[in-house]
Amino acid sequence: MVDIRLSETDNAILSLLAEGRNVPANIADELDFTRQYVQQRLKRMEEHGIVQNIGRGVYEIVEDPRDSMDTG
Repeated sequence: MVDIRLSETDNAILSLLAEGRNVPANIADELDFTRQYVQQRLKRMEEHGIVQNIGRGVYEIVEDPRDSMDTG
């Protein structure tokens, strides 16, 4: 089970990743953040097992903690 407090930014990133795999630069452009900031948020979520870098900087959702919040 994933135990992490998600920020509004994390939720926005997860919403984009729920549509499909993506890279930090595209996510940053879509959300009007810097690529570096998005990369930091993705790295934090990766450390908690929420997303994974599948190669070449492409991220996908592994386990969406928002799903378990809905059933609480």
